[in-house]
Amino acid sequence: MLMSNFLRDRKSTREYKDKDVSKETLEKIMEYGEDIEKEIGDKSFKFLLLKNGDKVYELLKGKGGYAGVMIKSPHYIGLEILNDSRDAIIKGSYAMEKLITKVTEYGLGTCWISIESVDEETKKELYGNLEGNIDYILAIGNPVPKNPFIQEPDSCRLSIEDIVFKGEIGKNIAADELESRGLSDLFYYTRFAPSSYNNQPWRFILKDNKIVLILMKDEDEFSFIDAGIIMYYFENMASAIGITGKWQLLNDKDVEVNGITYNYIGEFNI
Repeated sequence: MLMSNFLRDRKSTREYKDKDVSKETLEKIMEYGEDIEKEIGDKSFKFLLLKNGDKVYELLKGKGGYAGVMIKSPHYIGLEILNDSRDAIIKGSYAMEKLITKVTEYGLGTCWISIESVDEETKKELYGNLEGNIDYILAIGNPVPKNPFIQEPDSCRLSIEDIVFKGEIGKNIAADELESRGLSDLFYYTRFAPSSYNNQPWRFILKDNKIVLILMKDEDEFSFIDAGIIMYYFENMASAIGITGKWQLLNDKDVEVNGITYNYIGEFNI
């Protein structure tokens, strides 16, 4: 599957068949998850399979979910963050999106579910004692077929001019410059990457031979989960047009421009 099509057509699955995923497929998915953990290599996160979807759903109903609504699925995968740091969250969400790509190859649906506000007693009943903390789980299962005659409304997406700056925050970049540097398609398709409530909090600064990723603060907090997600999709889209590279995380101080606070997340060589 072309990554551009995956991005453009990617939608969360909110309805699943009442049918377990085969044991063999679950094992392959979790083995791939272990490979991702080793690939990133600093033990900042790990995946935890929750096989009994009915139990998870009953415990979390009314407490967690997608946009506040708990999603019922046969299985869930927890993203356990092993240290409470920005970088661990970014790496963990990047890894989860990579795992989602593999899950999709098996014809399964997925949906991110927030359980940040769930009480510790309920979390302990779900997982037992953990080394770290789980604020997000992934619903996985066989999706209920959608009616092909019902057209879902498209999500509103920001334009390239809204998300890409030249040299510094807020300075517009000309479309001709992106086109001449072969970056128009990259940013066009990157706009379709998922984000919490489709807020699209990420922005990019083009500086000479580097692209800097920054994140907007929303309601007094940064959604570092969204940073990891956009980094994963950006890397894959870049690779699809022949630009190889990896994000390098930054630790610059937050900056405020026109009343908006930004966090410098990482830079990518082009």
